Amino acid sequence: MKLRSLLTSSLFFLTIQLSFTQEFSRAVRPYVAVQEDIVALTHAKTIDGTGADIKTNQTLVFENGIITAMGNTGEVSIPAGAKVIDCTGKTIMPGMVMLHEHIFYPKPFDGIFSVSQMTFTFPRLYLAGGVTTIRTAGSIEPQTDLNIRKWIEEGKMLGPKMDLTSPFIEREGTSVPEVGVIESSDEAAEMVNYWADRGINSFKVYQNITKEDLKSVVNAAHAKGKKVTGHICSVTYREAAEIGIDNIEHGFFQSSDFVGDKVDDFCPAFKRGQALRALPVDAPEMKELMEFLIEKDVAVTSTLTVFEPYTNREVVLGGGLEAMSPEIRESLETSHKRQQGRDSTSIIAFQKQMAWEKMFYEMGGKLLAGTDPTGAGRTIAGYANQRMIELFIEAGFTLTEAIKISTLDGAKFLERADKVGSLEVGKQADILIIDGDLEADVSNIRKMEIVFKDGVGFNSPSIFKSMNGKVGMY
Repeated sequence: MKLRSLLTSSLFFLTIQLSFTQEFSRAVRPYVAVQEDIVALTHAKTIDGTGADIKTNQTLVFENGIITAMGNTGEVSIPAGAKVIDCTGKTIMPGMVMLHEHIFYPKPFDGIFSVSQMTFTFPRLYLAGGVTTIRTAGSIEPQTDLNIRKWIEEGKMLGPKMDLTSPFIEREGTSVPEVGVIESSDEAAEMVNYWADRGINSFKVYQNITKEDLKSVVNAAHAKGKKVTGHICSVTYREAAEIGIDNIEHGFFQSSDFVGDKVDDFCPAFKRGQALRALPVDAPEMKELMEFLIEKDVAVTSTLTVFEPYTNREVVLGGGLEAMSPEIRESLETSHKRQQGRDSTSIIAFQKQMAWEKMFYEMGGKLLAGTDPTGAGRTIAGYANQRMIELFIEAGFTLTEAIKISTLDGAKFLERADKVGSLEVGKQADILIIDGDLEADVSNIRKMEIVFKDGVGFNSPSIFKSMNGKVGMY
C-alpha cells in the first residue's frame, strides 16, 4: 500500500510538472526565447501596473509561469537552477491588456469601406507589441476568431490570450458589407444566445441600433453572465447607461448626447460632430454626463490611436510602416502626404477628446485602453498598442497611470485581475522586458525585447521582423 501510494504521488507530481511545459508547433518554436521552469529577472526598473511608484534595482522570480517573489535585488532569494536575466538598464512591466482590438484590417475600395480578416499577422503582432491579453471589440469572422484562440492556447499559433466579442449587432445603415444586419430586437437576443453558447465572451452593439435592441442585448447577455459594449450613436451615452450597458467605445468621440434636436433611435452623424466641436472642454453638461456614467458604473474605452491626426505624425502609428504590404504602404504614404497641413479641425477635436478622457479618469471614471485597428489603415496591431502608451503621456497622464489603464484596469474589467494585469506574487508571469528606461523616455516602449506570456518568453523583434510586408495580405 505504501509503495502504491508513493508511486501515485510521484506520478501526480510528474503530471503537474509536465503540465507547465507547453509544447509549441514548428511555426511557433523559432520565436520562443525563454522557456525555463524558473526565471529570475534582476536589476530591473519595475512599473508594476498597480499605479504604485516606480522602483529601481528590482528582482522578480517566476516558477512554472507564476510569479513567486519580488523585491530589491540582493534581498530576493534566487532558486538554484534558475535562468537569470540581467535587466540592468531595462524596464519591466506587465503584459498589456487591451480592450478594443480586432483581427481584421480596413480596405477602402471604390468608395466602399470593407475589412479583411488578418488571421496570420494580427495575433502575432499583438504579442510582439507586448499585448498578452486582448478583447476583440467586434468580429467579422467569429468562428475564425474562436479557432485562432484555440490554436494559440494549444501552442499552434503565436498570439495573446483572447476575450472574444460577438459579430456587430446592428440595424441597417452601416455601409460596411462585413457587418450583418438585424431586423428585430428578438433577433438581437437570438444572436447573443447563439454566440454565448459557442464561447464568445462579450457582445458589441453598433451605431444604428434602437433602445429596444440594446435592452434585448443587455438582458440576454447579463442573463448569461456576459458584458455588453458599444460604438453607439442612435442611442446616446446617457440612454445606454440607463439601459445597463457595461462599456462604451471610443472615449467621447461618438457621443450624440449634445445634439439639440436628436431624434430617438436615429444616428445624427453629421450633427453629432458639429455638437462636439461646439462644446467647450469645460462644459458643465459634459461633466454631468461623465458623472452619470460613473454613477452607472459604465467603463469608457479610449482609442486615441484611430483618431490621431496626420500633420507631423507618423504614417503608420508606432512606426509600423515596414509591416505593410507594398501596395497598401504606397497608398498610405500618398494619403499621408496629401493630408499634411489639412487636418486642423481634427487636431483640435483630438486635443479636446484627450482632455475629456483625462477629466473622466480624474473624476473616478473607469477608463480602458484599446487601439481599434480600422479607420484609415494607419492603426495596426502591436505597433499601435505601444503608441497608445505614448498618446496617454501626450494627453497628460503620468507614466504609472498610462500603464495601469493599459494593464490592470483592463484586467479588472475582463474579470481577470486575479491572474493578469499587474506584477504581483501569485499572478501569471505576463511580463515585458523593455530595452531602455521607460521613465526617462516613453518612446522606449518601442524597444520591446522579450514578451513573457505565462512564463514563456517570446522574441519581440524577431516576430515583428517576420511580419514585414505582410499586413493587409494575411
